[in-house]
Amino acid sequence: MSEYAQWDSKWAFIFAMIGVAIGLGNIWRFSYVVYSNGGGAFFIPYFVAIAIMGIPFLILEYGIGFSFKRSFSEILKQINPKFEFIAWILIFSISIVLMYYMVIISWDLFYIGSSLSFGWGSDTALYFVKNVGGTANIADFANFFIPIGICVIISWAILWFISHKSIDKGIGLASKILIPLVFIIMAIIVIFSLTLPGAGIGIDALINPNWAGLLDINIWLTAFSQIIFSLGMGEALAITYASYLADNSKLTDNVFFIIASNSSFEIFTAFGVFSILGYMTATSGTPLVQLVSEGTGLIFVVFPKIFSLMGPVGHILAPLFFIAVFFAGMTSSFAFFEVAIGSISAKFDMSRKKVVTILTVVGCAGSLLFTSGMSSYLVGVVDSFINQFAILLLVAIQCIIFGWYYGAEKLIPILNEKSIIKVGPIWVTIIKYILPILIMIMWIIGIVNLFMSSSSFEIMVDVLIMAVVVVLSIIFYRTKTASN
Repeated sequence: MSEYAQWDSKWAFIFAMIGVAIGLGNIWRFSYVVYSNGGGAFFIPYFVAIAIMGIPFLILEYGIGFSFKRSFSEILKQINPKFEFIAWILIFSISIVLMYYMVIISWDLFYIGSSLSFGWGSDTALYFVKNVGGTANIADFANFFIPIGICVIISWAILWFISHKSIDKGIGLASKILIPLVFIIMAIIVIFSLTLPGAGIGIDALINPNWAGLLDINIWLTAFSQIIFSLGMGEALAITYASYLADNSKLTDNVFFIIASNSSFEIFTAFGVFSILGYMTATSGTPLVQLVSEGTGLIFVVFPKIFSLMGPVGHILAPLFFIAVFFAGMTSSFAFFEVAIGSISAKFDMSRKKVVTILTVVGCAGSLLFTSGMSSYLVGVVDSFINQFAILLLVAIQCIIFGWYYGAEKLIPILNEKSIIKVGPIWVTIIKYILPILIMIMWIIGIVNLFMSSSSFEIMVDVLIMAVVVVLSIIFYRTKTASN
């Protein structure tokens, strides 16, 4: 049960939390965000967002998890029994994120195999469409990519194997092994990429500042969005992991260390990404602006093409790169999974192993739905809706519940007891006033953009997801157990 679980050391927690932050988004999203939002000038709103949003909210989550030492649903129920319903809304939203996240990890697992012989050929875009991502054609939903389905099952089996063990012997041990490996592999790739011909072209394009962009409100909102999604804010990941901390933990100090590690990693990786893009520009003559993309386009289309141009070196870098992406993705998936494991174990008084096994079967079945001939399109639709609609709204709601209803000031003695870095009234003001307003502005803008750009099919998918989440949340909220 979550209230009896505990990390075997502070480093198990730190590596696990770094694993939460260092996921797919750091590798395939951050460099694109910097390039397309003012270049070097973007780092000003980026670090402001860390100071105003990232650090204060992560401190709040650590304080809540550490104080209550219970699952997320139990915490909200203890604050007010009616808030348990909100907890289940978040838990099921995160569970859907895990389902499609495991599919992306499975794409990467497939590409680890492809990278050994450069099986993607010369037309990497066509290879991705025909073997992994599919199209946006509704008629293709009936077609399924069997190899990706097998990779999904393998990925979920790995997740089950790690998660069914106790916290210290499962997630803790895996994080202490995988996170250093991710750093080492990415360091090798980035350092080598900096020596490639044309690397300077890419780096100049990345950091060339557009100071006029600082007057664009959208760039500031993008910086705050990057921090929210990079750190997994408001997804109960930090709350859940912090609930397993020992009593002598330095909460605030850990926040600063983990955020510094995350920012260093994504900035360092961005230099590597753009060095490789610069190499492609120098050797093929393709303008860099045509190469820059985010998400699947960068990882599964552009990079394979570049690795192919590298010759023998590419045969070394390509597998290393996709292995690093796989490890980074898995460490984030542990946290997504743990939120549901802790709350369902507590709700139904079930053993960890039983809950993990049941959730693995259900989750794997859900992931297999995303392996259809519309795989990449469906992942994009669901990802946009969950992040722009559900997660942002739930972050704002948590600011209100923990800041106002529970009272963030209650956490100050707990946060300051062991930590060198202290918090006070300024931190409380940020949690109660600044963050809820900022996040609601972002949520409103995001919702308008989401539905203005969505097709009728996409809106139908969004409504279906919302209905499933709400119905399941009502069922779990109203279900009475012995502990009730």
